[in-house]
Amino acid sequence: MKTLHCRDAGYDCDGVIRGNSDEEVMGQAAQHAREVHGVEATPEMSAQLKNLIREE
Repeated sequence: MKTLHCRDAGYDCDGVIRGNSDEEVMGQAAQHAREVHGVEATPEMSAQLKNLIREE
């Protein structure tokens, strides 16, 4: 299982995004950023976030 902790991305947020692949996590992260933080994921942001994905 792959995970991305929103707090690791610099947000004061306890959200944890989980998926079976980096692509699945990234899709959910973009949706989370849009719905919870009102932010559209840019290509630069996506590249940074991809580096924060960990194997759980």
